[in-house]
Amino acid sequence: QVRLVESGGGLVQAGASLRLSCSASQRTFAAVAMGWFRQAPGKERELVARMRWSNGEPYYADSVKGRFRISREKVGYRVHLQMDSLKPEDTAVYICAAQRVGAGDYDQWGQGTQVTVSS
Repeated sequence: QVRLVESGGGLVQAGASLRLSCSASQRTFAAVAMGWFRQAPGKERELVARMRWSNGEPYYADSVKGRFRISREKVGYRVHLQMDSLKPEDTAVYICAAQRVGAGDYDQWGQGTQVTVSS
Protein backbone atom coordinates (compact mmCIF):
# COMPACT_ATOMS: atom_id res chain seq x y z
CA GLN A 1 0.00 0.00 0.00
CA VAL A 2 1.10 3.52 -0.76
CA ARG A 3 -0.07 6.39 1.40
CA LEU A 4 -0.96 9.50 -0.55
CA VAL A 5 -1.10 12.76 1.36
CA GLU A 6 -2.77 15.85 -0.06
CA SER A 7 -2.31 19.46 0.93
CA GLY A 8 -3.32 22.89 -0.29
CA GLY A 9 -7.09 22.97 -0.07
CA GLY A 10 -9.00 25.86 1.39
CA LEU A 11 -11.73 28.46 1.08
CA VAL A 12 -11.37 31.05 -1.67
CA GLN A 13 -13.53 33.43 -3.64
CA ALA A 14 -14.53 32.85 -7.23
CA GLY A 15 -11.73 33.78 -9.61
CA ALA A 16 -8.98 32.94 -7.14
CA SER A 17 -6.30 30.27 -7.43
CA LEU A 18 -5.22 27.32 -5.34
CA ARG A 19 -2.44 24.78 -5.70
CA LEU A 20 -2.94 21.27 -4.45
CA SER A 21 -0.06 18.91 -3.80
CA CYS A 22 0.10 15.18 -3.28
CA SER A 23 3.03 13.18 -1.99
CA ALA A 24 3.47 9.41 -1.93
CA SER A 25 4.83 7.86 1.24
CA GLN A 26 6.63 5.13 -0.65
CA ARG A 27 9.32 6.34 -3.01
CA THR A 28 9.83 3.08 -4.84
CA PHE A 29 6.39 2.21 -6.09
CA ALA A 30 5.90 2.15 -9.83
CA ALA A 31 3.00 4.21 -11.08
CA VAL A 32 1.19 4.06 -14.36
CA ALA A 33 -0.56 7.32 -13.61
CA MET A 34 -1.30 9.77 -10.82
CA GLY A 35 -4.19 12.12 -10.82
CA TRP A 36 -6.82 14.13 -9.03
CA PHE A 37 -10.46 13.25 -8.59
CA ARG A 38 -13.11 15.35 -6.95
CA GLN A 39 -16.39 14.62 -5.27
CA ALA A 40 -19.01 17.20 -4.50
CA PRO A 41 -21.94 16.54 -2.14
CA GLY A 42 -24.61 14.46 -3.84
CA LYS A 43 -22.47 13.92 -6.93
CA GLU A 44 -20.38 11.06 -8.21
CA ARG A 45 -16.63 11.17 -8.00
CA GLU A 46 -15.10 12.48 -11.22
CA LEU A 47 -11.62 12.48 -12.67
CA VAL A 48 -10.38 16.05 -12.92
CA ALA A 49 -6.85 15.60 -14.22
CA ARG A 50 -4.26 12.89 -14.46
CA MET A 51 -0.74 12.43 -15.73
CA ARG A 52 0.73 9.31 -17.26
CA TRP A 53 3.94 8.71 -15.37
CA SER A 54 5.90 7.23 -18.27
CA ASN A 55 5.69 10.25 -20.55
CA GLY A 56 4.03 13.02 -18.59
CA GLU A 57 1.00 13.09 -20.85
CA PRO A 58 -1.79 15.03 -19.12
CA TYR A 59 -5.54 14.61 -19.30
CA TYR A 60 -8.13 17.14 -18.17
CA ALA A 61 -11.86 16.96 -17.75
CA ASP A 62 -13.66 19.35 -20.08
CA SER A 63 -14.94 21.33 -17.10
CA VAL A 64 -11.41 22.35 -16.04
CA LYS A 65 -9.53 22.61 -19.34
CA GLY A 66 -7.70 25.90 -19.62
CA ARG A 67 -8.05 26.60 -15.89
CA PHE A 68 -6.30 23.69 -14.17
CA ARG A 69 -2.82 22.36 -14.79
CA ILE A 70 -1.34 19.14 -13.46
CA SER A 71 2.40 18.80 -12.95
CA ARG A 72 4.69 16.32 -11.33
CA GLU A 73 7.99 15.76 -9.59
CA LYS A 74 9.29 12.35 -10.55
CA VAL A 75 11.40 12.05 -7.43
CA GLY A 76 9.17 11.17 -4.53
CA TYR A 77 6.11 10.75 -6.72
CA ARG A 78 4.72 14.20 -6.11
CA VAL A 79 1.91 15.60 -8.20
CA HIS A 80 0.47 19.09 -8.13
CA LEU A 81 -2.75 20.62 -9.38
CA GLN A 82 -2.69 24.34 -10.12
CA MET A 83 -6.25 25.60 -10.14
CA ASP A 84 -6.89 29.06 -11.57
CA SER A 85 -10.08 31.00 -12.20
CA LEU A 86 -11.90 28.90 -9.66
CA LYS A 87 -15.67 28.73 -9.84
CA PRO A 88 -18.24 27.85 -7.18
CA GLU A 89 -18.94 24.64 -9.09
CA ASP A 90 -15.35 23.56 -8.42
CA THR A 91 -16.26 23.17 -4.76
CA ALA A 92 -15.56 19.56 -3.77
CA VAL A 93 -13.25 17.26 -1.90
CA TYR A 94 -10.20 16.76 -4.11
CA ILE A 95 -8.63 13.34 -3.86
CA CYS A 96 -5.22 12.28 -5.06
CA ALA A 97 -5.03 8.86 -6.67
CA ALA A 98 -2.43 6.58 -8.17
CA GLN A 99 -2.61 3.60 -10.46
CA ARG A 100 0.22 1.23 -9.73
CA VAL A 101 1.83 -0.88 -12.41
CA GLY A 102 -0.17 -4.08 -12.71
CA ALA A 103 -3.38 -2.52 -11.44
CA GLY A 104 -6.24 -2.20 -13.85
CA ASP A 105 -7.39 1.10 -12.42
CA TYR A 106 -6.53 3.65 -9.75
CA ASP A 107 -5.86 1.59 -6.65
CA GLN A 108 -4.25 3.98 -4.18
CA TRP A 109 -6.18 6.92 -2.73
CA GLY A 110 -5.53 9.83 -0.47
CA GLN A 111 -7.90 11.10 2.20
CA GLY A 112 -8.85 14.18 0.23
CA THR A 113 -8.62 17.90 0.77
CA GLN A 114 -11.58 20.28 0.78
CA VAL A 115 -11.76 23.06 -1.78
CA THR A 116 -14.56 25.58 -1.30
CA VAL A 117 -15.14 28.40 -3.75
CA SER A 118 -17.54 31.13 -2.70
CA SER A 119 -19.40 33.31 -5.16
